[in-house]
Amino acid sequence: MSAVRSLRKLSRAALLGATPRDSLPDAIEHVAKVHRAHHPRADLRPLRRAYMLAESSHRGQMRKSGEPYITHPLAVTLLLAQLGAETTTLTASLLHDTVEDTAVTLEQVRGEFGDQVCYLVDGVTKLEKVDHGSAAEPETFRKMLVATGNDVRVMSIKLADRLHNMRTLGVMRREKQVRIAQVTRDVLIPLAERLGIQALKSELEDLVFAVLHPEEHAATRELIQERHTRPDPLTAFASRVRRTLREAGIAAQVLIRPRHTVSVHRLRLKRGQLGDCDFARLLVLVDEDADCYAVLGELHTCFAPLVSEFKDFIAAPKFNLYQSLHTAIADEDGDVAEVLVRTRRMHRVAETGVIALGDPHATAEVPDPAEPDGGGAAPADGAGERTDPTRPGWLSRLLEWQSHASDPNTFWQELRDELAQDLEITVYCAAPGGEGPAGGALPLPAGATCVDAAYARLGEAAHRCIGARVNGRLVALTTVLRDGDALQLFLEPGHGSPSGPAPEWLERVRTPAARLAIRGWLAAPGRADPDPHESAADTGRDAPRREHAAAASEAPQGERRPPHHGERGEHRGARHPEHRPARHTPQDARQNAAHPTVEHGEQPVEYGENIPVVPGHPGTPVRLARCCTPVPTDAVTGFPVRGGAVTVHRESCRSVARMASAGRLTLPVRWEQGDAGCRVTLRAEAFGRPHLLADLTETIAAEGASVVSADVEPPSEQRVRHTYTLQLPDAAGLPALMRAMRQVPGVYDVNRSVRRTAAN
Repeated sequence: MSAVRSLRKLSRAALLGATPRDSLPDAIEHVAKVHRAHHPRADLRPLRRAYMLAESSHRGQMRKSGEPYITHPLAVTLLLAQLGAETTTLTASLLHDTVEDTAVTLEQVRGEFGDQVCYLVDGVTKLEKVDHGSAAEPETFRKMLVATGNDVRVMSIKLADRLHNMRTLGVMRREKQVRIAQVTRDVLIPLAERLGIQALKSELEDLVFAVLHPEEHAATRELIQERHTRPDPLTAFASRVRRTLREAGIAAQVLIRPRHTVSVHRLRLKRGQLGDCDFARLLVLVDEDADCYAVLGELHTCFAPLVSEFKDFIAAPKFNLYQSLHTAIADEDGDVAEVLVRTRRMHRVAETGVIALGDPHATAEVPDPAEPDGGGAAPADGAGERTDPTRPGWLSRLLEWQSHASDPNTFWQELRDELAQDLEITVYCAAPGGEGPAGGALPLPAGATCVDAAYARLGEAAHRCIGARVNGRLVALTTVLRDGDALQLFLEPGHGSPSGPAPEWLERVRTPAARLAIRGWLAAPGRADPDPHESAADTGRDAPRREHAAAASEAPQGERRPPHHGERGEHRGARHPEHRPARHTPQDARQNAAHPTVEHGEQPVEYGENIPVVPGHPGTPVRLARCCTPVPTDAVTGFPVRGGAVTVHRESCRSVARMASAGRLTLPVRWEQGDAGCRVTLRAEAFGRPHLLADLTETIAAEGASVVSADVEPPSEQRVRHTYTLQLPDAAGLPALMRAMRQVPGVYDVNRSVRRTAAN
């Protein structure tokens, strides 16, 4: 009701005549009084000049409610003044519609009020539908978010503007009410949450709830009104808490904080039946951080605590600046009360979020909340320069990915999806080998995977990501991360073109930055996999082996650890750097029809260098079949496959006899000396024991071989089978490598692997 009375006062004052030249207009007397309560030494002259310009510019304009239009910027300014906004923000809020709806220009605003006010006014000015058509709304929000990236006060003004519009939405047509309420729900309420402005967010939620769900809103309001007809048990509960803290010598203020309508509705859906203590919470305000924990100790000593309800957001603040201790206690009668414990400074920030920070460009010392200065200076760090806490997290991510979303519809959908993720986690991510930024805290939305972290940390360099380790264990790249996880990423070598992301990553990532980067890669010409059979196999059965080994080979030998027995990697099909799909030309495509498609069971590997060559066909891509992995000195033969490549098999391979009997064309292949060595698949039979995988990979590395892929089968009768695809610098070193592997404790056999192929 106080807000309504204030608005009526502003409306009456706006209709009055002119005031003396140097006096404060009656219409902003109340705004000035509220502003001076937060900033006693504030200079009110800019407010007077801004009001005079706004009133003269909007004169004659009326709102649909029938009130003079000037009442809207006055109401928005009053809202911000009540939240403690500094003078620059209030000046811009008075002028926020002048450039959009009147003849006032940005140059005029800049000339009279300076660059900061001009920037804020420009940030909240809508784009014209005449110029942008249906893209006007998403592009307006894009413009506003980019401006918010440099000055969060832009979004503060927009949120206050939307709150006043939602309060007066009843004069609109029903369909327009719904459309505005939906955008408010999907975009502006999540932004208010992220900026920590709970005072605006709570009322916006209630107003949107009333428009979109009128029946449920009415039922919840009726439930709240019914509760008010009975005595409130929290009154006696609060008295006992005050007495307990007073006896302990702790100076504290204990308040009863009612839940707003949407909060009651959500709690009813969660619990079903609500008790009388569920409609409000106790709020305990103290002076110092240490007092918060002293209060917590007394409450948990003198009452019965519900341990599962305890949360410490002081030691680990939320991403939107929120700090508080949450707990729940029960008295001897069994009544349970939820309790919030925080300092007065924390309470101010919890209510007003970034508005409590004031001017983001200020470098003044942190003002005492009890004695705010006239300039509304922002809280600063100990070095005298305030670091904007909203930029390192969600806002930085949003500003990064929006620059890659050129299509307005894509941006609009991705923005709504991003803001729908209302929880955030922090992981500690380090890139390997100095690639990308140094390791450190990386904020991500809840449900994010290693792929999301890779693109958030490395940008497009994440196209080279082939594996990950979480808390010391090798995991799939699509593994969902949890708050506090330590993540290490493994990248393929930087030379040559990257392997690129797998299409199925799109189904698992949560961040728009990752989705846009992956879609951009997959949509690029010439990046389709040449062989659907091979692609399906790569992203299926053999993908775990490549990624597991890639990560193992990247890690220092002393850090390698075996997976638990029975684990098989359910990893994404990250291609090894030497295993890249061939780039095809139109001529290759025409040749596809002349060559049969490779059988699914062969699973050929494209070899990075042309060591096996086809006489008479120089430059023909040659692939080594996985089923027999031939190496130099093996007798081999080749079969042409789709795309103009030739798959090379050992002559003793079962696939050769089967395909020859089917009438497949064979080609002669010879070995040509090269510097890239050879690739071979070895199978080690061993008795299961701890650290077997680490010992085997260390032995392989000591012999100068590189692990391309690995597979550890589940143990059977205490025996395990390891299959490694290895890159050797010289085929002559193969016998020595096999002997060294046999000498690893527990290993009783090592032999060349021959994979069974599908029968006709």
